[in-house]
Amino acid sequence: MEKPADARYPIHELLRRRWSPRAFSNRPVEPEKLRSLWEAARWAPSSFNEQPWSFMVAIRENRTDYDRLLNCLTESNQRWAHRAPVLMLSVAKLSFDEGGEPNRHAFHDVGLAVENLVIQATAFELVVHQMAGFHVDRAREEFQIPPGYEPVAAIALGYPGDPSELPDPLRQRELRPRSRKPIDEFVFSGAWGKASVLAGKGECDDAVVQVRRDDH
Repeated sequence: MEKPADARYPIHELLRRRWSPRAFSNRPVEPEKLRSLWEAARWAPSSFNEQPWSFMVAIRENRTDYDRLLNCLTESNQRWAHRAPVLMLSVAKLSFDEGGEPNRHAFHDVGLAVENLVIQATAFELVVHQMAGFHVDRAREEFQIPPGYEPVAAIALGYPGDPSELPDPLRQRELRPRSRKPIDEFVFSGAWGKASVLAGKGECDDAVVQVRRDDH
């Protein structure tokens, strides 16, 4: 199953195809592909090249580690994430190596690394679902994450599965059309909340496109 974005303006096909399903196949993810995903994350930009990201990873073949990570998820996420062959936990280092000053961009940079990973996964026909719903303190204790490091998000990864295998209402959510805010609701100029003229208005843009088509 695919749910490509209904993009109003042209974007890369990998960005259109990326989405966050809950239905996963039982097919294992090849180790060489996992290494490529982490290589993609490795080359993400970061403040002062600090690279404040780390990943805890568990594959279903290693049932002990897998269940430990699965049990860190909220019950609602466990209902579907147990089907994913790979579970991960992203972790941010909260201070700079040099001087130990707080790195206020650490979470931002971890997000950049994960997005690199997600886009590379999409290129491999893999799917990724990130989760805020996990027990931070349990994860910190279970995996002995030291002070100065913060668990950021849980991640389920694998090949896409059959949505019909999901329980309701998860199946309905899986099949629901995707939606996003229009860009004029979050791109501002001059003052907060004032839509930038560069963001345009979708209806006007569509009208211009139609006129151009009619001219031809």
